[in-house]
Amino acid sequence: MKKRYIALIVILLLVVGYFIYYVNDYYHADDTSLSYINGSGNVSVSKVSNGLFIDGPGNDTALIFYPGAKIEYTSYLPLMNKLAENGVDAYLVEMPFNLAFLGTDSANEIINTTNYSHYIMSGHSLGGSMASSYASKHNVDGLVLLAAYPSEKVNVPVLSVYGSNDKILNLKTYNESKTLMGNNFTEHIIDGANHCQFANFGIMQGDGNATINSTQQQKETVDAIIDFINSIRKN
Repeated sequence: MKKRYIALIVILLLVVGYFIYYVNDYYHADDTSLSYINGSGNVSVSKVSNGLFIDGPGNDTALIFYPGAKIEYTSYLPLMNKLAENGVDAYLVEMPFNLAFLGTDSANEIINTTNYSHYIMSGHSLGGSMASSYASKHNVDGLVLLAAYPSEKVNVPVLSVYGSNDKILNLKTYNESKTLMGNNFTEHIIDGANHCQFANFGIMQGDGNATINSTQQQKETVDAIIDFINSIRKN
């Protein structure tokens, strides 16, 4: 009996040790990302209870963004800054242990404490899947997926953006998931883009080589998102 307890304690310690290792092994924001931590131009950045608020000249639409798995949330600051410059405020959510499935309902606090005319859920990779899960159950105006796909039916307008050189997104599963996104679905494929350059954290293991830089990839992403949001604003 004593040996059994010792074995259980050893297994528990191994599990805890692996978990600590796993959650501390993540992609860190690079210097480009961190240069936006205080905002730039007509965009300000402020800390909120579950992340960062990127505030630009717009005041009617907020995009709530869930980061990809094991990616430091500040890595998305350049992308969010570009959105805010173009009139869409952004809430960049800091997920527990950098894992969006541990904070799927994080948008609740933002929506319940602000007063925008339009709320758009968004996310990258696993963060996109969790954002779609939220959008399927709550009253939001649209969903923007970056290299991601839903796992359940979504009844709001959806924009899907991914790169032609993405080697991490499972295209078979992605294409099968299109039936979950209904008729109000827009797809934008960025030629030469990969999986990781929606954010600024370096190279992601297993990803394809991009033939455009992150600035170009993010600019085209922002342009597609702004067009999508403008179509929602008109309806």
